[in-house]
Amino acid sequence: MLKQRLVDRLKVRVYANRKELGTAAGLAVAERMRDLLAKQPGVRMIFAAAPSQNEFLETLVAQDGIDWSRVTAFHMDDYIGLAPDAPQRFSRFLQDRLFDLVRPGVVHLIDVSSEIDAECERYGRLLSEAPIDIVCLGIGENGHIAFNDPPVADFDDPLLIKPVELDDACRTQQVNDGCFETFDAVPTHALTLTIPLMMSGAHLFCMVPGPTKRNAVTETLNGPISAACPATVLRRHPDCTLFVDAEAYAGAEA
Repeated sequence: MLKQRLVDRLKVRVYANRKELGTAAGLAVAERMRDLLAKQPGVRMIFAAAPSQNEFLETLVAQDGIDWSRVTAFHMDDYIGLAPDAPQRFSRFLQDRLFDLVRPGVVHLIDVSSEIDAECERYGRLLSEAPIDIVCLGIGENGHIAFNDPPVADFDDPLLIKPVELDDACRTQQVNDGCFETFDAVPTHALTLTIPLMMSGAHLFCMVPGPTKRNAVTETLNGPISAACPATVLRRHPDCTLFVDAEAYAGAEA
């Protein structure tokens, strides 16, 4: 680790590169899972689906001593309007890189093929059955968490999951990440968990590598806590750790 600091309540950990970041985050989440599973019957977790999570997920999958049969897993967002077998579906991303490899006891996937209001009611009911123990998330280029882009982010949202229209900056990121070839190919709408739902998690782990996230990290750590940069709300959480690499962190102390 190159550096660690505290920004309000947010624990910041800086690593030399995204591989070291992902390894450290994966080990930290695995340790928290083992600790919780030693004290309670099961663990309820929410995962993000994005290339920024790849190294973290690879590390987590490789860890021993985790009883995944006692894990209930959710994911935090997905596109509306993609074909069921589209490789960009976030449910497919997590099935390929995590769920199909470790076999959690229960996996709740967002069904974007259903009627949207009914799906929000169904998924919200599942989320509210018990507290969320761990949230594994990232930060978007525009400062979003999940698909809570600045125009739709609400720190006091009364909903648990909702449909949103994606910001142009968010759609552009999907092209930058290599998920879609063109801007027009990126869906315009998605379902997302809300900010209060994610902030309700007991332990948050946020993985943010790469130079394209530099402005978002700088604003998250230095800007006012505001929906203009939704990730700034993480500074209010009692147990959130932000894992960044040197490229993402550059400029955050300027």
